[in-house]
Amino acid sequence: MQRDMLRTANELVKRGHEVEIFTMRWDGELPEVTTPSAIKVHVLPQTGLFNYQRYQKFIDAAFKLIKAGKFDYIFGYNRMAGLDAHFAADPCFIERAHQQRSFFYRLLPRYQWFAACERAIFSHDQKTEVLAVSLTEKPHFQKWYGIQDARYHYIPPFLSPERFVLQDKQVMRTYLRESFGFGADDFVYLLTGSGFAMKGLDRAILALAALPEHLRSNTRLVAVGQDNPNTFNKMAKSLGLQNNVVISKGRPDIPQLMQGADVCVHPAYRENTGLVILEALACGAPILVTASCGYANHVADAHAGIVHAMPFNQEKFNQQFLEMRQSAQKQQWSVNGLQYAKEIMQANDGSAEAAILIELALQKTNVHD
Repeated sequence: MQRDMLRTANELVKRGHEVEIFTMRWDGELPEVTTPSAIKVHVLPQTGLFNYQRYQKFIDAAFKLIKAGKFDYIFGYNRMAGLDAHFAADPCFIERAHQQRSFFYRLLPRYQWFAACERAIFSHDQKTEVLAVSLTEKPHFQKWYGIQDARYHYIPPFLSPERFVLQDKQVMRTYLRESFGFGADDFVYLLTGSGFAMKGLDRAILALAALPEHLRSNTRLVAVGQDNPNTFNKMAKSLGLQNNVVISKGRPDIPQLMQGADVCVHPAYRENTGLVILEALACGAPILVTASCGYANHVADAHAGIVHAMPFNQEKFNQQFLEMRQSAQKQQWSVNGLQYAKEIMQANDGSAEAAILIELALQKTNVHD
């Protein structure tokens, strides 16, 4: 989402618009302010006992500056009142609160605050436009808030051609295996993405444990992402898989690892989109994914792997994990995924969000005129 934000901001500036960004924290280098039209970043750190208190302080501070600046259009990546448009990257909060949490959770101030922020965006009586890269959550928002179809704007997924330059497949296979000290002929499943619990790393470890011994002995599962690995390392050890499972912190060479893997696996419990799914297709990696991911339909549409239907069944998933190991279709899945990813790149060259925002801003101006 942060990469999407900066890409959209740069595209808007390229098209002649002035952009200012308001954030609590900025990771990485700030955009250089070399011209009056360059992107201006306001970093507004806040303190507070609870995260929602810090968020409210940030919103108050940001809108104080926004009102003084007399902006034409306000686009937010987090949910809050006062936005002209919102980038809906996260699942429906109130749906999850009712499906996954207790009644007592919904009495907490934290719940009340986040629910109010969501209501300020999606309610039928609001005017905030919504940009979404997946339509998976739309039925939930409509169920709880009655948001109109006309306020929902679909954005084709974006994949950077520069990031997914294909390398020699054999070279990448060797690169991955040497990076983690595997044997040259080891079969490697790759799981990427921060938040291993939500990404379903436990499901993948259990599926690995269920493989027949003659296959499991030279099968490896690599998980790469920002998260505490202790729980999953203990799980792997308890199943006798300490030599089969490797958990690594985030790395910049994910495309290379994907190109070197035999299979990418993404058994997430729930995910609004799952960009790593499309990234795997762009790297020619067959993929096993749960249907609870917003982008799982792309795997089915591309015929580039297996989609595990919901509700989740570990025994069935174990069978599919084994099928990915043995299937003779992997080469065809790879070819299909690469072709599909090329079509995605053609559908959105990185400018789709900016084009929608400019059109919406013009509509707002015309209404006010």
